Amino acid sequence: MALPLVLGIETSCDETGVALVRGDDLLVDAVASSMDEHARFGGIIPEVASRAHLEAMVPTVQRALDTAGVGLADVDAIAVTAGPGLVGPLTIGAAAAKALAVGLDVPLYGVNHVIGHAAVDELVHGPFPERLMALVVSGGHSSLLLVDDIATDVTELGSTLDDAAGEAFDKVGRLLGLPYPGGPHIDRLAREGDPDAIRFPRGLTAAKDQERHAYDFSFSGLKTAVARWVESCQDAGRPVPVPDVAASFAAAVADVLTAKTVAACRRHDVGTLVVGGGFSANSQLRELMATRCADAGIELRIPPIRYCTDNGAMIAALGAAAVRRGLEPSSLDLPVDSSMPLTRVTV
Repeated sequence: MALPLVLGIETSCDETGVALVRGDDLLVDAVASSMDEHARFGGIIPEVASRAHLEAMVPTVQRALDTAGVGLADVDAIAVTAGPGLVGPLTIGAAAAKALAVGLDVPLYGVNHVIGHAAVDELVHGPFPERLMALVVSGGHSSLLLVDDIATDVTELGSTLDDAAGEAFDKVGRLLGLPYPGGPHIDRLAREGDPDAIRFPRGLTAAKDQERHAYDFSFSGLKTAVARWVESCQDAGRPVPVPDVAASFAAAVADVLTAKTVAACRRHDVGTLVVGGGFSANSQLRELMATRCADAGIELRIPPIRYCTDNGAMIAALGAAAVRRGLEPSSLDLPVDSSMPLTRVTV
């Protein structure tokens, strides 16, 4: 008997993602992005994103079905992002998912966007071990998760207390006069600079922070330190060495993320680490994490970059895991939650 075919819908921000997964086999992952429409504003505009989702939803679903060579009648379950994310875009996705679930008379599963960033790795590197650590780093989230079961048992060990890693990169990008989004530009420039040129602070790594915030992250102070350093150059009439600033800033972020994550793996006796989310595309983070995991004997699993940014595959993967475990489907009055806690994998 064929495994259930799960259609996943992701609309938490500016990407309309639709994917089809059967078991842990990804059939298709279709994405329509409205990023270019937001670039002139220097950030995501929720109303613009919502309208883009409305326009893209039906064509993207149809493109996914056509590419996979299946019809709507072949779909056995619908999974959709219930949160966290922007309320308007989340609502568009949830409405589409509910309509499909009613029209096809199939179960609906509202799932957690952040946990989906970890779940997608099963489609790439195969089934998870009994226990693993997941670091999810993106524009809005920097979360450290202990995973005993991706669909039923996820414990949040730590999170960002202010700016997430991706947010900090975008804000520093603006300070340096780089186009939005700043992350890719800082990553590129950092490869040209000296990461030891400037010693920027490492937030929440002092001895006094280890008891309460051993696994939490804070990048607001780092962002402020970069701003003051740039201002000091400008006040003194010196040119800002942008590549060195970018490299030193990126090194500080990667140092904190990797050090805290490897320490968590050691303390919880975890031998496998999954890193996901849009910021996991950062080359400094990938390189330093690979080195430190190898030194610690930890298996590092990072999906290809196309599965690190927001996509339907991550939602279909988590929905498929919920179906395999026989979890109760969501009701048709499924609410969306812009600040959905990581204690809730499914709704």
